Amino acid sequence: MSAPSGDGTRPREDQRVLPVSDRLLTVPNVLSIVRLLGLPVFIWLLVTGHLVWAAAVLVASGFTDYLDGKIARHYGVVTRLGQLLDPIADRLYIATTLLSLAATGVVGWWLVAVLVARDVFIAAMYPLVRRHHLPIPAVDFVGKAATFNLLGAFPLLLLGHVPGWWSVPALATGWALAWWGVGLYWVTGLVYAGQVRGMLAQRRTLEARV
Repeated sequence: MSAPSGDGTRPREDQRVLPVSDRLLTVPNVLSIVRLLGLPVFIWLLVTGHLVWAAAVLVASGFTDYLDGKIARHYGVVTRLGQLLDPIADRLYIATTLLSLAATGVVGWWLVAVLVARDVFIAAMYPLVRRHHLPIPAVDFVGKAATFNLLGAFPLLLLGHVPGWWSVPALATGWALAWWGVGLYWVTGLVYAGQVRGMLAQRRTLEARV
């Protein structure tokens, strides 16, 4: 049982500090690997015109993304490999899906440019972070929400290009999620920039006192 927090309430599951193990074979890690293996399957289905099945692979990817984190936190099976695999799988899925959808005309290349620009913005801070040995902030709720919205938008945008009564609502919902995802994606970038600036100011203050 977890101990109560200071105000008499129990800490939420996502607020607990869980031990990190070196185990390799865990259910969350297997789910992350399955998600990565689904990438070439998705590309093949998209290229061969099996849009519904391609969308189904994306839905399964989003579900496993939610499930592996939930299992890891609930059962305390957080591993170093999982901490590495999960964000890699997310980034690869977003990048691969986005490029594939743009190449097939499902989304415009402007969407690729907007999301890539955010990653370039983050990458530009890396030399500064490395030079000053600053810690990398943990992924927060906004970052997770951005990923959730984007992973939810892509299969809907894909289904919107399949003829049927569902095409209009799928496109409307898909673009709504996409815009929310893009907005939150940039919010996380700006928040990270603010955190780096704050850590630099704190570091310089401490150095000036020495």
